Amino acid sequence: MTLAIIGGVLWILGIVALLTGAFPADDALAVADRVWPILLFVVAVTIVAELASKAGLFDVVASRLAKLARGRTALLWVLVVALAIVATAFLSLDTTAVLLTPVVVAMAVARRMDPLPFAFVTVVLANTASLVLPVSNLTNLLASEALGGGHDPIAFLALLGPSALIAIAVTVIVLTVVFLRRLPRTYPDAATPGVSDRVLLRISGVVTLALLPLLVVGLEPWMPAVAAAAVLVVAFAWRAPRALGIRLVPWSLLVFAGGLFLAVGALEALGIGRITSVLAGSGDDLVSLWQLAGVGALAANGINNLPAYLALESVAGSPVRLAALLIGVNAGPIVTPWASLATLLWHDRLVAAGVELRWSRFVLLGAVIAPLILVLAVLPLAL
Repeated sequence: MTLAIIGGVLWILGIVALLTGAFPADDALAVADRVWPILLFVVAVTIVAELASKAGLFDVVASRLAKLARGRTALLWVLVVALAIVATAFLSLDTTAVLLTPVVVAMAVARRMDPLPFAFVTVVLANTASLVLPVSNLTNLLASEALGGGHDPIAFLALLGPSALIAIAVTVIVLTVVFLRRLPRTYPDAATPGVSDRVLLRISGVVTLALLPLLVVGLEPWMPAVAAAAVLVVAFAWRAPRALGIRLVPWSLLVFAGGLFLAVGALEALGIGRITSVLAGSGDDLVSLWQLAGVGALAANGINNLPAYLALESVAGSPVRLAALLIGVNAGPIVTPWASLATLLWHDRLVAAGVELRWSRFVLLGAVIAPLILVLAVLPLAL
């Protein structure tokens, strides 16, 4: 609700700018033409993930991983890390934060382990592993559009692959050092979660597995995502129509993102680029890239990563500068709770699961991981 209210205010400000002529109508239409495929992808992949979750797909996968580890906590830790990375890379960071968090929490509780270490894995990797593919983060889709040539995953990986690998490695190493020693070395077995409709589970599994490669073959991401969402909606209409509803659509996120695009477009028309260009500097040398990544991270932790990206995109200027900005606004916003929408959604899931969290712990952990990533992950861009 708070997100929708903020989005509504942003819509009002943007419309006022349009009506007063401060934001030309042609510029507004250009913004709309750019963002509608991105928002359509967000809606479609959210519906896919939500329906797959309702079918029990994530619960079954987590249970299978726990059985595969055969009671060895270290191996289970590695498997959960891998699951979080894959979910983030292909289904976006919000999916990992919203749908994977309650699953790994329930998995840990059922095996008499502290759920917080596994919860921290999901939220931190949801942010830092979102550098992998264009579909991993809304900011990536925007950057791919700005780079031209469509949402080419190969070109994106060529640009950001080494940085993404470093960001993931730093995250995993720090989280393992901090949390793994606090967990028991072994854990007892637990019952496999019940599945109410195995037909829906199989359909959801097939659709999700088919979607993953289709997101990286060079198609516009909204195309396979919409097709997958349509198949699952038809399947649920056949087997479990009560699971369908308007709540499957992330309305608050749509209102917020739409209003944000409109408001930032208006600010750019008013000349905000002159201010951001001073802050972000220029040049493709290492120091300049560190400056841009650092400003992006500070702005993301100060307000939120999406407006931070939108405000700084126009002064990025080159592929490597855009990549540095993405490192700052994707992997950097893990210090303040509001820096990433995924973190806020993750906290809501923890509260719903009855897991207590001290924000000071989150802030301290993020204050260690984020600077390390900013320093190290930018290095490949300057080579």
